Amino acid sequence: MRTRLLILASAVAMLGWGTVLPYQYAYAATTRGWGSLVAAAASSLFSVGALLAAPIGGRLADRLSPVLVAVASKVVAAAGAASLVWADSPTAFLVGMFVFGLGITAAGPAQSVLVLRWVGGKDRRRVFAWQFTGQALGMAVGAFAAGYVVDLDSHDGMWPAFVTAAAGFLLSGALLVVAGLARWGREPGMGKDSELVRDTTRTAGPREALRAVWSIPALRWTALVTVTLALGFYAQFESGLPAYALTVLHVEETTIGLAAAVNCVVIIALQMLVVRLTARRSGAALLMGVGAIWTLSWLVLAAASLAPELSAVLFVTTFGIFAVGETMYAPVLNPLTASLAPSGLVGTTLGMFTALQTGFSAVGPLVAGVILGAGLGGLFIGVHVAISLLAVFGAWRLRAVLKAPAAAPRPVETAQLVA
Repeated sequence: MRTRLLILASAVAMLGWGTVLPYQYAYAATTRGWGSLVAAAASSLFSVGALLAAPIGGRLADRLSPVLVAVASKVVAAAGAASLVWADSPTAFLVGMFVFGLGITAAGPAQSVLVLRWVGGKDRRRVFAWQFTGQALGMAVGAFAAGYVVDLDSHDGMWPAFVTAAAGFLLSGALLVVAGLARWGREPGMGKDSELVRDTTRTAGPREALRAVWSIPALRWTALVTVTLALGFYAQFESGLPAYALTVLHVEETTIGLAAAVNCVVIIALQMLVVRLTARRSGAALLMGVGAIWTLSWLVLAAASLAPELSAVLFVTTFGIFAVGETMYAPVLNPLTASLAPSGLVGTTLGMFTALQTGFSAVGPLVAGVILGAGLGGLFIGVHVAISLLAVFGAWRLRAVLKAPAAAPRPVETAQLVA
């Protein structure tokens, strides 16, 4: 039951975020008249806040109650969202987005640790998949509902979205409190060794923790895969891909919303099927598949620029193909990373990797702005094809390292709390 509450909490939080995400750029740039620079800076500051919060949230999840860390983070996210209602200047809006990013991302590693503690090893990939599906569903419902209440022609037209986002994160935190307080039975990850795991986190300082994490070759290759896959899609989801669609493909704005909706629908429709079909595949092999799928997505997008009459259809199709890769990426990356983490540093490791992903994602809008602003649509595609291929190479090297007997990960599927 507590796992269901955790999944529901993730979905409710993303429902609130979904009401804001599709409209915040246009709201800042056009509705408020602050310009594209402020709108892009808001997205980047959101990511900067996330970059700072991820390792802190992960570290606190190792040293304190993950429930407490996750709930506190959601309260911060709610405060950041609510502050946007009264943001009447670019500075206030940027600060609000920064705080919003802090809260959303600090909760992530803590929630992952909760899955690892509350769910047995063989079910963890499935639960992570359900969690991601719930987030996608919440995002889709939030974006769809916001379309009926958001008015981008009015300065006050976004307040329903901001209020909904704040309420969603508060409700999400309340659900986690219920899950954490209830006695649903023994936690699969909390066996006789759990106290020993916690003791190691008390003695390792930040520098020692960082050295412990990066001393593991498999984690270094996982870091490369994490960064390249983040750059290969997520860094461009919010701004780069829409900007390419508008400036190069010249599609209608409604096509961008349709593409985002298709992305969510494909994830919801295929997620559990993909988990069943790939249950016996190694995480590294699946990440190779993700890189290959995203390479195909960028090539399809390149074809869209060569066939103007089909550009809208191909753009929407690209988002559907990206979603297929996401159904493998989301259930695999966190369990794999956790399985390689040093004992007692699971949250810290997950926080570091989230920070890597978020930090490089923050660069995405700036890179897209420079390249597309110079009219180099072909270069934009080529760079991302190369990045996706690098992800395939990194996952291939990771698989080779994991196959080496001396470098194999700890038997965490049945160990303390980490797989």
